[in-house]
Amino acid sequence: MGIFDKLFNKPPKPGKPQPITDESFREEVLSSDLPVVVDFWSRTCPPCQVMGGLLNELGPEYIGKLKIFKMNVDENRQTPGRFQIRSIPTLILFYKGRPVDSIIGLMPLIPLRNKFDSLVRRAS
Repeated sequence: MGIFDKLFNKPPKPGKPQPITDESFREEVLSSDLPVVVDFWSRTCPPCQVMGGLLNELGPEYIGKLKIFKMNVDENRQTPGRFQIRSIPTLILFYKGRPVDSIIGLMPLIPLRNKFDSLVRRAS
């Protein structure tokens, strides 16, 4: 088993990012009582796979504090267009239904955790 298999082929953990669609975006993100992180990604994007692994690791730390969703930009065109997603992976952080921060490209685990902590503090 290679290093990538060990990193990315783990069984799902509670709190891992949940798929979201154009149809469910309003209810799940814009109407959420908790802060929300949306990962805009594609299956054909290797950096997106790495970001997905990082989000799988961080997700369980934020159960009940924020929601993490992932939106496949190949299958959902309306929402990425609305938020002018031009590069993937892109994360948009929402608070009270409004985007308050974004991350374009990969970010190491610790700075990513710091961004999430800041979003959670905003909601406290």
